[in-house]
Amino acid sequence: MTDKQKGFFYAIMGPVLWGFSGSIAQYLFTIENIPTQWIVGIRLIFAGLMLVIWCYFIDSKALFAILKKPRYLFQLFAFGLLGMLPAQYTYFMAIKYGNAPTATVLQFLGPLFIIIYISLRKLQMPRRIDLISIVLALLGTFLLVTHGHLGQLMLSPAAIFWGVCAGLSQASYTLLPRELLKKFDARIVTGWSMLLGGIVFAPFANLGHIPSLNLVAIISIIFIITGGTMFSYLFYLQSLNFLTPSTTGMLSAFEPLTATILTVAFLNTKISGAELIGALLILGITFLQALPPNLFNLKFRYKNKN
Repeated sequence: MTDKQKGFFYAIMGPVLWGFSGSIAQYLFTIENIPTQWIVGIRLIFAGLMLVIWCYFIDSKALFAILKKPRYLFQLFAFGLLGMLPAQYTYFMAIKYGNAPTATVLQFLGPLFIIIYISLRKLQMPRRIDLISIVLALLGTFLLVTHGHLGQLMLSPAAIFWGVCAGLSQASYTLLPRELLKKFDARIVTGWSMLLGGIVFAPFANLGHIPSLNLVAIISIIFIITGGTMFSYLFYLQSLNFLTPSTTGMLSAFEPLTATILTVAFLNTKISGAELIGALLILGITFLQALPPNLFNLKFRYKNKN
């Protein structure tokens, strides 16, 4: 297997495992009636702990270096509480009130909020490609939540609210750790942020009250913590050794694809044609943002010459 083939394998397996995780979470919420907060708390604490232990055996010195400077520690807390925790919580709440496919797709609104943030921060109009992305996001979201019927919501207001919050959280999840990721291994940053976020969230998750769990539920929770969190993330990181970030970003479309196939096949989730079109439009933002920044400007100048 060539390096490029390895990169594609890792880049696809990560999102596939995330897609499995979302579908399994929908099963736990709708069939097993397990509290969302409890799942989020368990996932953050145990997945974070496993990553921290993993990093300890790889490079224990680097693992604790991030905790020694107040500046880095503050940034780590900010990422854990304002990036990691909201990203996990809003995503699972969107699944609870909606379904895994729509929650996963609405996460992809993250680039839209990043575009808006950067434009406001720099006090300048978005680029042409960014304006196209905004139009696609708005149109795709409209089709996703209304199925194309004006004045009628096909998703509950709670599902829409938490889905949009999931997209907003993905933006903060992307923006907050940028300086940390330049100085420390991404596994260290992610492990500590998950663990810190889980510890802070623990009182709200009521972790001491363990719900009634059958064997299938236990196996499902173990998968969400390991396959759907730790290994999926490690696969994604490994892919970056062989592929560009833009390529891995586009291949992340396998996450909503996997979630859709699983929930339709096993959880009887209904997906309309308008929803599929809306999902494709939103996912299209990722592909547009991966294009060279000057591509549209080059095409525009070329047409003017003729």
